[in-house]
Amino acid sequence: MKRRDFSLAAASLGLLPLASHAQARAPKAGTDYIVLGTPMPVDAPAGKVEVVEFFSYNCPHCAAFEPQLEAWIKKLPPNVVFRRIPVPFVGNDTEAKQRLYYTLEAMGKVDEFQPKLFDAIHKQRQPLFGDAAILAWSEKQPGLDAKKFAELYKSFSVAGKAKRAAQLTNDYRVAGVPALGVAGRWYVDGDTAGSLDRALQVVEYLIGEAKKS
Repeated sequence: MKRRDFSLAAASLGLLPLASHAQARAPKAGTDYIVLGTPMPVDAPAGKVEVVEFFSYNCPHCAAFEPQLEAWIKKLPPNVVFRRIPVPFVGNDTEAKQRLYYTLEAMGKVDEFQPKLFDAIHKQRQPLFGDAAILAWSEKQPGLDAKKFAELYKSFSVAGKAKRAAQLTNDYRVAGVPALGVAGRWYVDGDTAGSLDRALQVVEYLIGEAKKS
């Protein structure tokens, strides 16, 4: 979802092997992806390629993209490090949603609850807006320590991560979500690549380029 209204191209199912789509049309800088003027800091260790997804729990496009993204993540090679960055736009409770994500991350619960949250918000239409609703939600989740969740949710460390996420979103000049960054050097989204399916293919190409340098 853009900072302004827009509709991303629908994501098709499945991924083409990199060789086949590269032969069809190799991704081009400035057309299929954007080269960042200033490289961004990465958290990946030396020798690893970092891929980040910019997303929002409030974004219906992110919710629709999540199953495809999850399947793609499972096929990433071991030299690729994937992480998520919740953005400071889409909805009126963006900081609360950022802290929700980083609380789950601190508890090691992102993989378990990421699809559940998208389902709760976009399919079940649960009103998970703001601190009180999010804390109430945590109390109802089997396998989630609600007391620990509340402590982390209100902590300075989680608030600091939310601020850093907001800064990185601005530094990458993220126009809308879902979007992807590669190696702190390149930015891709459904608009630049033409669809979210091809955005993942472009990211695969850029991972290959990052390995060369």
